[in-house]
Amino acid sequence: MNIKNAHYTGAAGRNSLIDLEIPADWNEEVLVFIHGFMGFKDWGAWNLVQAYFVGKGFGFCKFNLSHNGATTACAEDFPDKEAFAQNRYSYEVEDVKFATKWLEQHVSTKKIHLIGHSRGGGVALLAGKHLTNIASITTWAAISCIENRFPKGEELDKWRQDGVRFVQNSRTKETLPQYYSLYADFKEYQQDLSIDAAIRELTIPVCLIHGSDDEAVSMEDGRQLASWGKVSLHEIAGANHVFGAAHPYTDAMLPEHLSKVCYLTLQAMFSVK
Repeated sequence: MNIKNAHYTGAAGRNSLIDLEIPADWNEEVLVFIHGFMGFKDWGAWNLVQAYFVGKGFGFCKFNLSHNGATTACAEDFPDKEAFAQNRYSYEVEDVKFATKWLEQHVSTKKIHLIGHSRGGGVALLAGKHLTNIASITTWAAISCIENRFPKGEELDKWRQDGVRFVQNSRTKETLPQYYSLYADFKEYQQDLSIDAAIRELTIPVCLIHGSDDEAVSMEDGRQLASWGKVSLHEIAGANHVFGAAHPYTDAMLPEHLSKVCYLTLQAMFSVK
């Protein structure tokens, strides 16, 4: 089975795209991959990541978060700036629930494993405490605290007054809007959006992987998560935030650091009883 660019209904009733590949020698386990901020399911080397795990007998599901700025007509980048502006963390947690529900409507699986990159790693931990069908969670360069990602002081006051602020995509240099509702939603659901509390509450296996040279999310985030969850942190020496990948990524092989990340993830999942 290989489903590409199917539709699922995510948060606030917004349709987005989802993929699912099941190998012929399927082990009846599926990985669900959650991309990060300003990411999308087909970014960089994520398709090679899919091929890696499918080649090991796992099913692989990846999807665009409903308000990441992509559309069902354009799976990459961010043509829908209004959707991007309306995004909020609670939506992304909801999207994981909707995506796993879509998955279970298409296959009967023994185990579902969540993998989240960057902000998607934090979202995976938050979603994991609400889902009873998740066997393990692995985070790649995950954030440890949502509140720390927001502006403070005068910059936050200006965002509140204006109702919108603008952030730049470092890859495309495109300027994208964020409504103040992103922050207001966080404050409203702050307890439910505490990554600290989530990883402490999880009873399923958690694997943390972080690059020592991560320029976007500090290694300290990984250390905090490891301390809170009382789990091991795998540090990839010399690895950046995307573990050597880029967009577009045209090589036929995974970058060395990302290949190591996949291997560590695989070992973590093999250890899940």
